[in-house]
Amino acid sequence: MRKLFELGALKAGRSFHVIDDARPFSASRIASGIINPVTGRRIVKTWMIDELLPFALNAYRELEVEFGGSFIGEYNVLDFFPTVQMRLAFMKRLEEGESYLSLPQNENEWRDLLSFDFGAGVISPCYLVDIASLLAAINKRWKVNQNITQETFEAEQLHVSEKAVTYKDITAEKILFCDGISSSTLPCFRNLPFAPNKGEALIVDIPGLSQSHILKKGISIVPWKEGLFWAGSSHEWNFVDDSPTTLFYEKTQAQLSWFLKTPFKIVDHLAAIRPATLERRPFVGLHPGNNRIGIFNGMGTKGCSLAPYFAKQLVQHLVDGIPILPEANISRFKNVLSRAPF
Repeated sequence: MRKLFELGALKAGRSFHVIDDARPFSASRIASGIINPVTGRRIVKTWMIDELLPFALNAYRELEVEFGGSFIGEYNVLDFFPTVQMRLAFMKRLEEGESYLSLPQNENEWRDLLSFDFGAGVISPCYLVDIASLLAAINKRWKVNQNITQETFEAEQLHVSEKAVTYKDITAEKILFCDGISSSTLPCFRNLPFAPNKGEALIVDIPGLSQSHILKKGISIVPWKEGLFWAGSSHEWNFVDDSPTTLFYEKTQAQLSWFLKTPFKIVDHLAAIRPATLERRPFVGLHPGNNRIGIFNGMGTKGCSLAPYFAKQLVQHLVDGIPILPEANISRFKNVLSRAPF
């Protein structure tokens, strides 16, 4: 979600240049794009969602106007409870007055297509961001304006001095690392408490299933491009590499077979490593030991909601010196970062 920061910098009158290797299977490019206001088995509101949700919606609508595309749509999540306990947890939160929760008007209309025993709840409003189309539109603009070089960043070519940073033939005031999981291996940022998390998903053709809702029963079935569905995802803390696995494929295929009464066909299998964090909070700001080096990272599974808000925070901090929210500012790790070389 680096692109949102770059757009903010441009609007603030700052020039920039992007180094991007355009990996086709980065976490952003294969993510479902869901913005869901509640999370977890306890069905609690996600961090800052009352502020993040309207901010993100407005930001994506502005991007639609600027680039002439359609990048965000409103959906309900139909949460089909996998257990009695999950139904009771949902009903408890509903009784407590959680504004994002309700019950479907007629859950029985889904019984011809889906198998479920414990009813369903509704989470609304939720949003889907078409990340692939958004990234394509922004990249096209940057190529025309010559703001982007598509190559792998070579750290040994970076030189940081008191007055500037240089990378090959580029000289700038600052360098900002918005490179997902790659930042966790950089000497200057590897002491941050990253918690790399692998996710996998299947792209599925499900004839006869409406794309009007996001469906959830253990896994999520999310409208995808060209009439297909995204089914996933996993959250793997222990993994060997970022490749798709047979274990996930077979497990998710079985889950789909249990849930769907209609035939389906798996057409693709995706996998990537998310730049999650131990605190589940972003890493935003300038290195406390060298303010010519910054980072915009650690959005984890909430990138579509977090990125617009914190992109603006970072731009305002760079341009006007406005403080970044302490819970996201990397200055909170000043002690461990002070031991990191540049």
